[in-house]
Amino acid sequence: MRRGGERPRRRSPAPPPPPPPLLRRTFRPGEPAKRIKAAGAIIVVIIMLFAGRLTQIQGFEAETYAEAAANLRLQTIDIPTLRGQITDADGRPFALSVEVRNVFVDPQEVEEDERDELVDELVTRFDLAEGEVGAKVDATPSRYQVVATEVTPADWREMRELGLSGVGAEVDYKRVYPDETGAADLVGFVGSEGYGLEGLEGYLDSTLAGEAGKRQVEVGRDGTQIPMAGGLVSEPEPGQDVRLTLNGDLQWYAQRALAERVEELDAEGGSVVVTNTDHEILAMADYPTYVQGDISGSGPEDWSNGAVATTFEPGSTNKVITAAAALEEDLTTPETVYTVPYALRYYDRTFRNSTNHGTQRLTVNGIMAQSSNVGTIKIADQVGRGVLHTYLTDFGLGQPTGLELPGEEAGVLTDPDDWWGTQLPSVSIGHGLTVNATQMALVYATVANDGVRVEPRLVAGTVDPEGEFTPADEPERTRVVSEETADQLALMLEAVTSDEGTAPQARIDGYRVAGKTGTANRLDPETGAYSEGDYTATFAGFAPADDPELIVQVVLHNPEDTYYGGEAAGPVFNDIMSFALKTLKVPPTETEPPAIRLFEEEDAG
Repeated sequence: MRRGGERPRRRSPAPPPPPPPLLRRTFRPGEPAKRIKAAGAIIVVIIMLFAGRLTQIQGFEAETYAEAAANLRLQTIDIPTLRGQITDADGRPFALSVEVRNVFVDPQEVEEDERDELVDELVTRFDLAEGEVGAKVDATPSRYQVVATEVTPADWREMRELGLSGVGAEVDYKRVYPDETGAADLVGFVGSEGYGLEGLEGYLDSTLAGEAGKRQVEVGRDGTQIPMAGGLVSEPEPGQDVRLTLNGDLQWYAQRALAERVEELDAEGGSVVVTNTDHEILAMADYPTYVQGDISGSGPEDWSNGAVATTFEPGSTNKVITAAAALEEDLTTPETVYTVPYALRYYDRTFRNSTNHGTQRLTVNGIMAQSSNVGTIKIADQVGRGVLHTYLTDFGLGQPTGLELPGEEAGVLTDPDDWWGTQLPSVSIGHGLTVNATQMALVYATVANDGVRVEPRLVAGTVDPEGEFTPADEPERTRVVSEETADQLALMLEAVTSDEGTAPQARIDGYRVAGKTGTANRLDPETGAYSEGDYTATFAGFAPADDPELIVQVVLHNPEDTYYGGEAAGPVFNDIMSFALKTLKVPPTETEPPAIRLFEEEDAG
């Protein structure tokens, strides 16, 4: 307050500044015509823009947008193609695809007065549930309902000839495996989508499958496909047939003979491999097996091909490699005599022969014929671990066979630098290493082939859709031992089937036969130790011994009671080899086996 009691006067707020001259001049409340003209100009511009865009869409880009709209309703799907066959060497199929039909209905095309008849025919002809068929025939707004699959062309033809509305069919293919080929574990099977899952079906899938075709179908509002509305984009390309080296009759017989022996001896299982001297696989059987057309009751263990996937200690069949190394390195001869006691102490372990004949004076021929562990160990001592390991490797042990089959196990062959005190004698008689059945078959095939190892073959070649055969590449050949050494080994192995040998059961009337027995303890995979009372019985051999053509390897896993290789596996070898010689028309042997010296006292002096 001011002096004298007077209040100060409140000042009035300053007036707002006047608008800019231009705005004041253009939008004065008294000039509405100018505002109308401005708004009209803006509207004209907008209309021109829309008109121009409409002209562009309908005039210049009409086809592009029409195609885009159509593509929203069209979808590209695969057209099934014909999968190639898997056949034996003569073209007889182990696996083939047959043409079938998938029958569908278009509910919107079904005539009302034909509806009940259509449902009845579908139910009766294809053994379907009436309720499910009726629901598909009445489905709305669907245009495509599959009612039956894997219908034979003949059955569909009969259905089509009824002339009922709203029913159609598409071509498809079903994989078929002829009954009792004996090749299930080798050939394998395809899955529900048509892709190979096991065995050769899986391994050769890219060759067998071909290339699916492409087709456009219309997609309805509910997402269903209308096959009739599409167009062909590309033709399907059929797969190639794969021709194997197998003999169909021999494959079937080997599987049957193996199964009978496994069941007879109550064994856990077994394998048989048959090959020729050119290392072509003629049969590869495994048991237990499964039915390819119905795998619901089986699993991965059943599908496994034990001839390459199951490893075991070869036992005495491995002794042929020890003998081969000693002969090839000129460390001994077939008639060199060794003092062979019943038992031999080697470091902290005692090795024994299977039968106590006391101390004998045996030749190398005799050591092999009687399958002497102690005699073989004495030979191995001369060979040494490094040299023996080299020959084991050269014969193909400890490495893949080269067949590249699914699930193959190469076995175990440790580096010789890691061999401990008793490893050399153990390995020389077939313990302390593991192999698969095919590997050992190829060892004997190398001996039978004059000492030359050939890269094994199972696939002979492919056949294209026009029927032209393309053979597989020529296999590599490697000499492992000399022809002289191979001939000496053949005579030793022939002595095994003599009356003085361990496998007279393997002899075949009219043919000279060479072979070797094997009996080995089985390892427990959980403990890594040998299982008491569990054995692997094997026999490997070839015929005719003087001019070999066929090799047979038999493996029986854990047979009960009869478990020695000669007694358990020898008869299976005899059975299969006899059939193979007759089937392949191998002429009988025309020569008599020479007399070979097994014991020192047999020297005529």
